[in-house]
Amino acid sequence: MNREQCCVLIPSLSPDEKLPAYVEELIKAQYGLILVIDDGSAPEYQPIFDRIAGWPGCHVLHHEVNRGKGAALRTGFAYILEHTNLEGVITADSDGQHTVADTSKLAEQLQPETAELLLGSRDFSRHSTQVPPKSRVGNRITSAVFALLYGQYLPDTQTGLRAMNRPMLKDCLEITGDRFEYEMNQLIWCSRNHVPMTVVPIETVYHNENQGTHFHPIRDSWRIYKLILGNFFKFTSASLICWAVDFVLFLLLKNVPALAELEMHTPWLRALSRSTEAILLATAIARVCSASLNFVLNKGMVFNVKQCKGAVWRYIVLCVAVLLVSGIVVSALHALTGISSGAIKIVVDLILFVINYRIQKSWVFGQPKGD
Repeated sequence: MNREQCCVLIPSLSPDEKLPAYVEELIKAQYGLILVIDDGSAPEYQPIFDRIAGWPGCHVLHHEVNRGKGAALRTGFAYILEHTNLEGVITADSDGQHTVADTSKLAEQLQPETAELLLGSRDFSRHSTQVPPKSRVGNRITSAVFALLYGQYLPDTQTGLRAMNRPMLKDCLEITGDRFEYEMNQLIWCSRNHVPMTVVPIETVYHNENQGTHFHPIRDSWRIYKLILGNFFKFTSASLICWAVDFVLFLLLKNVPALAELEMHTPWLRALSRSTEAILLATAIARVCSASLNFVLNKGMVFNVKQCKGAVWRYIVLCVAVLLVSGIVVSALHALTGISSGAIKIVVDLILFVINYRIQKSWVFGQPKGD
């Protein structure tokens, strides 16, 4: 996509002279529009915004109070949709960490018709000398957790340099989160809706070890991790509830007096009640009930799916597969290593639990592309 077809959207709070210097460089690159959102900066910063507003190809919008980066981005998206015909948007930070060359790299790769989120990714490897240690560790942990739960490794989940085409802006307006958590919610939304996220390597720039950032390490990290882990915690809670139901039903079915009365008219049940196979009957009934409850909870509470054709049968296939894999793997590892089968089962089932979550999210309750 040509730069003339793109808007560079820059949310800003209490900027220094790095912002007008960056905007001047963007003007030279001839973008269609440079849109700056003043997110409630104090009066002493207004001369910077007034100066930018007077430059050709630039526009400034103001929030009366600080509403957060996510709210500022949505303000910009709405303005672009309502007041321009531009085909692409590149979001960038106002602290000088994104070069004009990198914004141009994203613009050139952006396609007007393809739903795709481009992510300008900094180098957080140990070979990079630019990254402050706390930023390197934080990004690595977040990337690993995101990959574990959402199936795609993104080396820079907190990058503010992103690009999307015009058709995606309506969806971006619906994504929740008013502050830094908005950007993580955007990644989660793309994962759930099968929108490709493409990593584009960019230059790694940090000024004064990122001391000028408005990111609050505790408050904003909590918001981000609450989003990443929120669904998994719901999935875990639903599983614990269903485990309790399964256990209680098993005890009741194994000992309920009504079962003996029923057996008077059914000889095969009478035979089961006098043998160890009665445990199998109670287990089977309890498991069917708890699995049915688990399906309902996961569909409505965890993955929030109203209609999902074929989900029941996919869920049944997955349950059977998990039981078989657990039994086979535990037996095989016990035979090979001699380690207690109970200890092996704990590890294997924990791994299968995470895999089970991923498969339910993407396959059992996953929405096909275009839905």
